[in-house]
Amino acid sequence: MLGGNFRVGDRAVYPAHGVAEICGIESREVSGNQQTFYMLRLLNSERRIMVPLSKVPSVGLRQVIPTEEVPEVYELLKTKPGRIGRQNWNRRYRGYIEKLKSGSVYDVAEVMRDLYLLRYQKPLSFGERKLLDTAKELLVNELSVATSESEVSVEEEIQSIFPPPPDEETSSGE
Repeated sequence: MLGGNFRVGDRAVYPAHGVAEICGIESREVSGNQQTFYMLRLLNSERRIMVPLSKVPSVGLRQVIPTEEVPEVYELLKTKPGRIGRQNWNRRYRGYIEKLKSGSVYDVAEVMRDLYLLRYQKPLSFGERKLLDTAKELLVNELSVATSESEVSVEEEIQSIFPPPPDEETSSGE
């Protein structure tokens, strides 16, 4: 469900940032107008975000996926994408950014899957590695909350789907 109707204590997904807890609902005056805000605290940091209730649909704040949908996400990770790596890196990168911003757990899973698989074909650029890390962090964060499992066990499940390419097992990175 996209949109409002969150209560204090609920957890919600803030696109491209991860799962946040609704810490409060407050009214504040902004530019002479009274507005009501959700006060969010990102779970993996102490970062706080204020989202005006009127902007909830446009920023894409949504419920964490239900536990029943988690197997669908893992199945998506296991599917082979259509054509990976055929576009130039800039167009591919912009497409990945848009998917991460969409807030859809399935779009985030696609970005992670595509970048993991691209690693088997060629070394990822710095930007692509950063996007892979972001997508993985967002996915692990949400799946952990959805299943009430530790992030470590969710990450291990994902690693079992995507073992590192042979050249990364021994390299120390750049």
